[in-house]
Amino acid sequence: MIKDRLHSKLKDVGTSIFTEMSALSNQYGALNLSQGFPEFDAPEQLKENVLSAIKEGLNQYAPSTGLPILNEQIAKLVERKYQSSLNPADNITVTSGATEALFVAIQAIVKQGDEVIVFDPAYDSYEPAVNLAGGTCIHVPLSAPLYSVDWEVVGSKINSRTCLIIINSPHNPTGTLLSSEDMEILQELVIQNNLYLLSDEVYEFITFDDRQHESVHRYPELFARSFIVSSFGKTFHCTGWKLGYCCAPGELTNEFRKIHQFVTFSSFTPAQAGVAKMLNQLPEHIDQLPLFYQQKRDFLANALRESQLDILTSEGTYFMLIDYSQVSDLQDVDFCHWLTKEKGIAAIPLSPFYAKSERANYQAKVVRLCFAKSEATLAQAAEILSQL
Repeated sequence: MIKDRLHSKLKDVGTSIFTEMSALSNQYGALNLSQGFPEFDAPEQLKENVLSAIKEGLNQYAPSTGLPILNEQIAKLVERKYQSSLNPADNITVTSGATEALFVAIQAIVKQGDEVIVFDPAYDSYEPAVNLAGGTCIHVPLSAPLYSVDWEVVGSKINSRTCLIIINSPHNPTGTLLSSEDMEILQELVIQNNLYLLSDEVYEFITFDDRQHESVHRYPELFARSFIVSSFGKTFHCTGWKLGYCCAPGELTNEFRKIHQFVTFSSFTPAQAGVAKMLNQLPEHIDQLPLFYQQKRDFLANALRESQLDILTSEGTYFMLIDYSQVSDLQDVDFCHWLTKEKGIAAIPLSPFYAKSERANYQAKVVRLCFAKSEATLAQAAEILSQL
């Protein structure tokens, strides 16, 4: 029979926790503070730009590397934010979302038998991409409430099979940031051990309390061995457009593009044109993101101040972690199911973002809330959560 010939390359992969919790939220009519997407729309100017591009006939394939006008604007953005100079033609590739960029970068570097260091809780696309490339993820768990990296542990995990380290800062789901000290230690480890780095920086412009995002762009020696992945979806509240980009030195960009051309070839042309105009017309939009989201973080935190929930520090992203240990003894996945079904609030548990070997002993009573919502939604959610 034909089914006997089927061999799953991802036999341990099922429905993601994001899909599971959003479906449960829809089923029970709950407030969806689980999946990380804004409740509000993209900027009007950006939408007008895209509609204008469509009417002007920019409806055919863009160059596989990205529209030149967009790559030029990205280079200007990187220069303005990080004082780093990139060649738009040689160092920047536009992708169909950050997840495609992550996948392609991993395929470009990882080969059969390689090991890749990831930090748990980790975004759930990393490990399947590594496995498909023939590699194995080596998990370094981060612990509540600080979720800081123990670099001695990282150093002990590096061996002759290690080829890549994947970092994510600002970090989803914990909302933590890597410090300049973290980056200096990381740079030393990468260079001394002849490794590559994949830096997931999709929330790079959303940091709070005047904290600086320590982008790999700020570390030239580290950038020489790195892929940096960014997201317009996060920056312009348009996650459904699936538009991202990858910055890398020329040699790595060449390898990246060899694979990218056979994954999506190119991304939605009108959106590329619209974003290019937006970056030129309204650069202040990006500069205003920290305060915009910090106000939402603070609104939710203040509304929960008198609750039985312990609010963990959110330094960036649009996520907040809450410790519910004073409310329930349920394991985090069970708690999120109960919270959705019985209380009408959908949240994300953290245990699915740890290695399977860690989940059996996972004890933290911590879940993630997305505060990229209207104040009305946040107030309604806080009222319910404060009654737990």
